Parts: sequence; structure tokens; C-alpha cells
Amino acid sequence: MIREALLGIGIAVVIFLAVLGVNILPLLFLAAVAGTLWLLMDRRQVVPAGIRDNQMQHRVSFDEIGGQETAKRELMEALDFLRYRDRIKALGIRPLKGILLTGPPGTGKTLMAKAAATYTDSVFLAASGSEFVEMYVGVGAQRVRDLFRRARALAKRENKDSAIIFIDEIDVVGARRGQHSHQEYDQTLNQLLTEMDGMSTTQSPFILVIAATNRPDMLDPALLRPGRFDRQIRVDLPDKEGRLHILRILTKGKPLAEGVDLEHIARETYGFSGAQLEALVNEAAIIALRQGEQEITQTMFRDAVDKVLMGERTGRKPTEEELQRVAVHELGHAIISELMRPGTVSHITIAPRGKALGFVRQIPEHDRYLYTLEQLQQQINVALAGCLAEELHYGNRSTGAQNDFMQASQLARTIVTCGLSRIGIVDEEHLPESVLDAEVRHILAEQEKITRELLRPYARAIEAFAQRVVEQESIGGDEFRRWLRSVRTDGQAAPALEPACP
Repeated sequence: MIREALLGIGIAVVIFLAVLGVNILPLLFLAAVAGTLWLLMDRRQVVPAGIRDNQMQHRVSFDEIGGQETAKRELMEALDFLRYRDRIKALGIRPLKGILLTGPPGTGKTLMAKAAATYTDSVFLAASGSEFVEMYVGVGAQRVRDLFRRARALAKRENKDSAIIFIDEIDVVGARRGQHSHQEYDQTLNQLLTEMDGMSTTQSPFILVIAATNRPDMLDPALLRPGRFDRQIRVDLPDKEGRLHILRILTKGKPLAEGVDLEHIARETYGFSGAQLEALVNEAAIIALRQGEQEITQTMFRDAVDKVLMGERTGRKPTEEELQRVAVHELGHAIISELMRPGTVSHITIAPRGKALGFVRQIPEHDRYLYTLEQLQQQINVALAGCLAEELHYGNRSTGAQNDFMQASQLARTIVTCGLSRIGIVDEEHLPESVLDAEVRHILAEQEKITRELLRPYARAIEAFAQRVVEQESIGGDEFRRWLRSVRTDGQAAPALEPACP
């Protein structure tokens, strides 16, 4: 109303001066400059830098998010106070002011926040923690105030009684106070604390803050107390069933070839996040396009898994001798893996990807969260098998086992620090480094002897099959198992391999 009144008065004054014969051109120029500055300042206050209104863009429902059933259920229960306010008010429940989503990158925290806005029919605004902080004192705090002010204004404009503000990477602006030398960080956090704890947060329209981070340990305790972020919901990496659910959602509507086994792909992608699974499906489709095919096959998915895990094929061209050594090395890994855990080798390849000249991809029997001493020792055996296969075949080792040694050493340290070694329960913080190193060397030496003896009966047979790996570049797990079962030692089939599953 004030803006319209001032505009009307200004027009009237200009007309009056024109009637009196006064030159109004300078006045019109000054008015245009003042109007432009007014609009710019008004826009700066209403739409802070980086803050995005996503209310009308890409509405996401919880049905479109796979692999996070527990997190979705917990979040939907926390959001019910926005949907059923009368029932909540009758029970005397204080409405939640903030929900913190924690978990590894790529697990779907942003999608969960968008789905929350759809679920509650709320206005949705998104911002990143880095967008609030600048070197000038007071800018971040002003942007926080503007963000909450804009959320209320948008909710009123859309005739909605609630708004959701999503702050991604909140650890940037919400880190413990006193850790930064610049006072701007602390002032910005203080303003966020004030906005979340203020009386206006419970008024209509109601403001709910959803934040995401993969570093909750860095956040200020004042931000995590009840009354600010009342709920912390873990959005973790999906298990096998979750990965299968995500794959079914992502491949819906895509031309899959007959025989594509999504369950097998879900088994192969242990440890993948939702973002990596999306990249996997996209890469498989790109491979189909590159090859001029109309359907996406199982082999394309297999190659896409390799690309997501290891990167694109490199332009390096090892010599024939190097390829033969790499094949022997990888066969050593594969043989011990199959002896220890039958049916787990997915395929063997010597195609250079990333920094690796070759690798063996294994399929875990099922997702594991706890490991026994025997299982850790078996992983050490697999890690050491590559260099020992080279040693048995060539009489020496190469630098290609560097990463294997690092992995084996880390597993041995885990055995010691978890109290599974011969020295028993230890306090890692007060364990002398010399004692730790000595026990790690002992564990590695013992497992090296075991691995060498397991590989010795296959030393001669490796050479012929390594040549086949060099010729074909990649060997599937089924073909490898058929060869392994056909290997005879002392005139008899290796009994440990008979239970192997294709």
C-alpha cells in the first residue's frame, strides 16, 4: 500500500510540474534510477542469494524413493503433526521445529526433503550452508532472516499454512562456535538458532526446518537440542533389498533385454548409494547407445558397475608381458576368493580402469555388518593372493600389489584393535605402536604362509588360463569356476571347490 501511494504522489507531482512548464527530464531520470535501486534492494531482501523456491518444480513423493523404508517411515511419522494438527493439538503435543537427516553422500537426503514438502503440501525452499557465509559480517545473518521471511511470504501467497526450509550441508553454517576465526560464522549460526527457537516459528504459516549433513559430529550442541532439531533421522546406504527396490524404480520404462537379472545386479552393488545406482543405470543406457543397441543387456550393466567403481577405461596399453603378469595376479585373487567363499567371483578383467591394470569383482553372499576373526583372515588371504601367485609363477613380485598390501595391513590392524589377535583385548589409544606393528607383521606372515600353500597346487594350471584371460580381456565368474573345477591336483579334483555355485 505504501509503495502504491508514493508512486501515485510522484506521478501527480511530475504532472503538476509539467503543467507549470518546469523541465521534468532530470526528475524522470532520477526517478528511474531510484526505482531501479529500490527494485534491486527489494529483490535482495526477498530473494537472498542462492535460495531457491522449488515449490512448483519436480514434486517428489515417498513412493519414488527406494531403499530407505525405515528412514521414510520415521520421517513420515515426524511430519504427521503438519498433516493432522487438530489431533496433535488435542493431545497437547509440541510441534517439531527441525528434522536433521544424516548419512553418507548420495543416499537421498535431498529427495527425502522434497518428498516431505509433497507429503505435507507445504511450500519448499532450498539453500546450501555455504550460501549464507561471506567474509562481510552480518551478511549471513541477514540471509537467514530473509530466508524465513520469504518462506512465510510464499506460504501466504500459495494459500498454504506451512513451509519447509531445506538447508543442505548445514555443517558449514552450523559447526561448533569458536572453531572459526571469523565472527561471521558464529553470527550466522546465532541467527539460525534464534529463528528456529523464536515464537514466530509456531505461528501460521508454520515453518519446519529440514537439514542434511554427513558430518553430524561437527554441529553445535545448541543446534541439536530439543526445540530446534528435535529429530535426527539416519539415511543410510541401502541393503540388498533396498538396492533392488531402487533399481526397479530407476529401470521402470527403460528397454531392458530379456534375461536382465536386477537381483543379481543388486547383489553385485554392495555398498552403492542411491546416487551411484542412478549413475549405474544411466551408464548402462549410455553403453547401449554407444553400441547402437535398442535394449540394455546384463553385460552392459556389468560394464557399468565396473565404470562406477573403477572409472572409465584408460588409454594405457601395457605390454604383453605386463598383461600376462596382471592376469596371473588377478587369478591368484580369484582362486583364493573362490576357495574361501565359493560362488563369489563375478568376473575377472585385465582392462585398465582408473589406476588399476586389472581387478576381480566379487559378489558378497549377503550384506555383512559384523565380521569374525576367520572372515577377516580370509579377506587378508584374498588380498595377499595376487602377489603370491606372481611369486609362484615368476619367482618374484611386482609393484602391482601395493594397494593389496595396504588393504591387508588395515585388516590386520582391525584384528588387533578389535581384540581378536593373540595379545587379546587392547586399548587402541594406549597401545604402543611397536606392539601394534609387531602383531600386524605376525598376522600377515601367518596368513601369507597359508595363502601360499593354498595356491601352490594351482601354480602350473594358472599359466594356461592366464593366457585365455589375456586373449579375452574379461572372464565371467561361471567360466572361471568351470575351469577351476576341472583343475586336477595329484590326479584328483580339488575337493574344496565342488560346492561352488555358478
